[in-house]
Amino acid sequence: MSALALTLILISAVFHASWNLLAKRSGGGAVFVWLFCALSALFWAPLAVGFMVWQKPHFGPGQIGFIVGSILLHLAYFLTLQKGYRVGDLSLVYPLARGSGPLLSTVAAIAFFAERPTPMALLGALAVVISVFVMAGGSSAFSGPGEKVRWAMRYGLLTGSIIAAYTLWDKQAVSALLIPPILLNWGNDLGRTLLLSPLAFRRWGEVREEWRKNRLEAIGIAILSPLSYILVLTALKFTPVSYVAPAREVSILIGAALGAWFLAEGDARRRLWAASGMVLGVVFLALG
Repeated sequence: MSALALTLILISAVFHASWNLLAKRSGGGAVFVWLFCALSALFWAPLAVGFMVWQKPHFGPGQIGFIVGSILLHLAYFLTLQKGYRVGDLSLVYPLARGSGPLLSTVAAIAFFAERPTPMALLGALAVVISVFVMAGGSSAFSGPGEKVRWAMRYGLLTGSIIAAYTLWDKQAVSALLIPPILLNWGNDLGRTLLLSPLAFRRWGEVREEWRKNRLEAIGIAILSPLSYILVLTALKFTPVSYVAPAREVSILIGAALGAWFLAEGDARRRLWAASGMVLGVVFLALG
C-alpha cells in the first residue's frame, strides 16, 4: 500500500469514528438518517456542482446504474447501523460492523476481482480483524444474556455484510467506471434524501424534534461522513480493496478512545492490547 493511500485512510478513520460517535449519541432512527442526509446533500452541493461544471464527467447507463445501486446499499447501511445503535452499545455494534466488513470484502476481492495480496498484507489484515473482535470483548461479546445484546450483535454483523457489499460495489464504480468519488458520494446523499422524503414528510413533527434535540449531531455527520468516505473512495481508485478495507479498521482504535472519553466505556487494558494489534496490522498492510 502506498504512503498516500495509507494517509488518506488514516485521516478518514478519524472522521469515521467521530461521526459514528455522533450517530450513537443521537439515538435516532430513519427520520434522523433523512435529516443528516438532507443536510449533507445541501452542504456538499456547491462543490459537487462545481466539479461537474469544471470536469464535465461522462455519465452513461452503466455509471447511473452503479450510482443507484450504491444509493440502495448505503441506505440499507445507515438504517441498519442506526437500528443497531438504538439497541446496543457503540463498543459492541461498531467493532462487529467494522470487523466483519473488511474480512468479507477482502475474501470477496480475492474471489471475484482476482486480487492477490502479499502474505504480509494478509497477515496484517488478519491481525486487524482479530484485534477488532478482541476489542469487542472476544468470545465474551457473544455470551450476552439478554435479547437486546443478541439483537445488537445481529445488527452489527448485518451492517458488516452491507459494508462488504458497498465496498466492492463502490470500488468498481470509482476504478472501473471512473465515477468521481465526490459525485458518487453526493449522489448517494441526494438519492437517500429523496427515498426517505415521503417518510420524513409524513413524520414532520419527528423531524422538528430531531432538529431541536440533535441538530449538532446531524450537522456533524453531514460534514464528516461524506468527507470520510470521499477519502476512502479516492484511495480505492488506485489501491486494492484487500488492502484498503482492513486498513480502515484503525478507526476502531479512535472510536474506542472517543467512547472511553465521552461515553465512559472502560476495560482499558484489553483495548490497549487490541489497539496494539491493529497498529501492527496496519504496518504490515503498509509494508505489503
